[in-house]
Amino acid sequence: MTEHELIQGCIRQDAQYQRMLFQQYATTFMAVCQRYANSADEAEDMLQEGFIRIFRFIHQFKFEGSFEGWMRRIMVNTALKQLQKKRINFTEIKDHHADTTQQSLEPYAYSHLGANQIMELINNLPTGYKTVFNLVVIEGYSHEEVAEMLGIQPGTSRSQLVKARKMLQNQIIALQKVAV
Repeated sequence: MTEHELIQGCIRQDAQYQRMLFQQYATTFMAVCQRYANSADEAEDMLQEGFIRIFRFIHQFKFEGSFEGWMRRIMVNTALKQLQKKRINFTEIKDHHADTTQQSLEPYAYSHLGANQIMELINNLPTGYKTVFNLVVIEGYSHEEVAEMLGIQPGTSRSQLVKARKMLQNQIIALQKVAV
């Protein structure tokens, strides 16, 4: 079955096609949701809500560009909306988390970390830092796009990213000290 046929089946609201689409992309989009969620349950809720939105708006897909990219955008927006419902305030995160030593990390300092360890470190960030980090570093959005998505200033996005990186740096340095 082609992607076009799968999409057409979902447009017709055929449950079999919807199930196939879900099964094909659930793992990929669960990883996206986990980057924004604070728990597995929250990630599952984001995933379910995201697929509901995909099925609700799939008729608007214009068959131009990447279908997976179109769905990813819906998933990210769904995750952000759920975070906004919790009223995450990106300007009130305390700066004490950003106090860092001026040590720099060489590439070898984090090259020994596996993907799961890196994701765990990212998930340990405060929600505002984690959200901006994910949007800019992982999803590839500009600070201007992040600002628009989150209703903040581009400077706030930049500041949150700097603080997120400093926190990650401190976490990696702490792991290095434990490993020695």
